[in-house]
Amino acid sequence: MNLTATQRRILIWMCLFIAVNQFGFGALIPVLPLYAEAFGVPASAVGSTIAVYGLARMFSAPIAGRFADARGRRISMAMGGALCTFGNLWCGLASGFSEFVIARFIAGLGAGWVQSVGLIVLADISEPQQRGRMMALYQGSFLFAVGIGPFPGGWLAQEAGLAMPFLAYAGASMLAGFVAWFVVEETGVVNARRHGQKDGALIDAIAPDVKADPPFLLQIRSLLSDRGFALICLVGMANAVVRTGGLFHIVPILAVTKLDLGPRDIGLYLAIGSVLGLVASYPTGQLADRFGRKPIIVPSALLTALAFGVFYWAPSAVWFAVACATWGVAAAVNGAAPAAYAADHAKPGMNAAAMSSYRMMSDVGYVLGPIALGVLVDVAGTGIALLCAAALIGSVGLVFALAAPESYRSRTHRND
Repeated sequence: MNLTATQRRILIWMCLFIAVNQFGFGALIPVLPLYAEAFGVPASAVGSTIAVYGLARMFSAPIAGRFADARGRRISMAMGGALCTFGNLWCGLASGFSEFVIARFIAGLGAGWVQSVGLIVLADISEPQQRGRMMALYQGSFLFAVGIGPFPGGWLAQEAGLAMPFLAYAGASMLAGFVAWFVVEETGVVNARRHGQKDGALIDAIAPDVKADPPFLLQIRSLLSDRGFALICLVGMANAVVRTGGLFHIVPILAVTKLDLGPRDIGLYLAIGSVLGLVASYPTGQLADRFGRKPIIVPSALLTALAFGVFYWAPSAVWFAVACATWGVAAAVNGAAPAAYAADHAKPGMNAAAMSSYRMMSDVGYVLGPIALGVLVDVAGTGIALLCAAALIGSVGLVFALAAPESYRSRTHRND
């Protein structure tokens, strides 16, 4: 992958930025449902603590995108880090369930802000022929941090109490905000210059005579009317449903009740899966740049469905570890190629609208998944809920295979 010095420098700092932020998020995975249950609420209410986080992310994504266009990527990422810090600090200090839900909403605002602007920056600095690999490195850092975080998070919860991982996440978010503010370069102007477009307020002083882009909401409407972009948003939504409603909510409870695993064991097995996912992320990015995005996106959806089938069936800790490994690889595979596919559909000057819209639609699944699957747990049990999650992501993968156009094929592969 031939990168300029500027691309390489920004990519390294962005990988560090998102890894620090998401390490704290990963620390919450084995303890969030247990922490919420400690307030004495049913499974559907536990799901609402995840759903409200996704609702906040959904609302913040387009706002973050518009702000990043108008004021810059760097300050927008720093603001997201500040919101994450405050929200998670409050979560760890909450004295009641209602207070905890409000704090989760604020933390979700910051998370949506951080993740949306991070993808915008990657879209700014990448070209189509290198985008799969750049996204793979970024998403690999993201997923590795999320996956490795449960191990120290579970250890912290077991040794210092269930509130401690939230306080650790607050500290990690503060550190990520400092990285964004002091070391990450501004990419909005670079992207605007590249395309000769007016990119919000940032380019006004540089090129006041160039043609302005369409209003931000019209950009989003145009993107969502594109069949390929709408279908990749559906894939992102389904992945969020099974990740937040299944992995973050049902799987830890199933591991405790069926296999008698503790938070530390759950975190360890999820971390092992994350390491395997990190190993798989860059090769799959190479494949996405060589053969196109669809040959990666579709198998990743089917592999995710398989992982949930193994979680459902697992009779022992060994098979639970196999399910975690399968999930880790699937998550790495379906992290980079869908984001690259969404960025491929961005017209010049519309990176912020494309990536924040993709994040927003994915976060709809973050809202629906925990509530819907939480209700299924209350009504039919954890096993049925996991099988429904597997069926959902598998079906969406097949729909994408049949209906979505390929967004990018390398020149070499086109000539094969």
